[in-house]
Amino acid sequence: MHTAETVTLARFPSGVPIQTTVHVYEPDDGTTDGPTLYVQAAQHGREINGTEVLRRLHSRLDRESFDGRIVAVPVADPLTFDRVSYTTPESVDSVNPNMNRVWPGDADGSLHERMAATLWEYASDADAIVDLHTGSPDMLTHTVYRKGHEESRTLAEAFGIDVLLAEAAGEDAEEEWAERNFGGKLRVAATEAEIPSITPELAHNKQLVEDAIDAGVSGVLNLARHLGILSGAVQSWDGQTYKNHLGRVTAAESGLFVAREDLELGRDVRPGDHLGWVYDPTTYEMLQEVEAERTGVVYSVAREATVTAGATLVGVALPLDGDEEDPFDAADEEFEI
Repeated sequence: MHTAETVTLARFPSGVPIQTTVHVYEPDDGTTDGPTLYVQAAQHGREINGTEVLRRLHSRLDRESFDGRIVAVPVADPLTFDRVSYTTPESVDSVNPNMNRVWPGDADGSLHERMAATLWEYASDADAIVDLHTGSPDMLTHTVYRKGHEESRTLAEAFGIDVLLAEAAGEDAEEEWAERNFGGKLRVAATEAEIPSITPELAHNKQLVEDAIDAGVSGVLNLARHLGILSGAVQSWDGQTYKNHLGRVTAAESGLFVAREDLELGRDVRPGDHLGWVYDPTTYEMLQEVEAERTGVVYSVAREATVTAGATLVGVALPLDGDEEDPFDAADEEFEI
């Protein structure tokens, strides 16, 4: 059985409501003894592949028999969706422009805090949470979970994407984590409430990309089977886990960055490996021979060639050791999801 409810998330000063649609799929007889899976997309409005994932799942789920419930929100943040943006402009929410920094929200707070609080009423009743995001064409598709939260790691494996990134949170994270207000991410708020939660990054934004969409559809279905909401075989996971502390290679000087032609996502690198060059566009002077500083896998590559000093040129994800310790932790940075 499927129901769709129009939900008012908050209101503009004029009284115009900010609304979205919440879809619920459950057994035809209305019983809800099984687990509940909450899935949302487009918390950042330019990240639209998750929205298409939920649209395609709709026709599939309508034909499935359920032992539990799936709650789906295809557009979690209409404010950024309408602007095809990552955050809102200052005129909309100057206090909290990024919705994924304010969970579990505040019913009396800024627009984004109120929107998050409304959706939290649905998410907090779930047994598992999936927050669908997308990166850029030049970033590895991956799933992020909270480091040390084994139930969330199990969810990440069940989702089925080969690359997992473990993000430290709370007291286990670096000072910079708190400074960036990462504690307000949905998956962090969820694990604080003892709800396993993951963030699949399906790669590509602003465009609908079939590989990313297929990965999302397969992942949600596999996760629903893993939880016992849907029947069917669960595909096993056989991938690699990395730290969500990137060994970022940054620009020492401003200029133009030229990456090596064979620098591809997923390539293994070691300290000293040559990755490209930064040069002065006016004098042609070579300013930097860009080299890897960590052993890991190439996670992202800057394709917008005009760079300023300190900008990230290449992201290197570091393998997660069995003891989850690494001597470079203090210097590493977290990717802002």
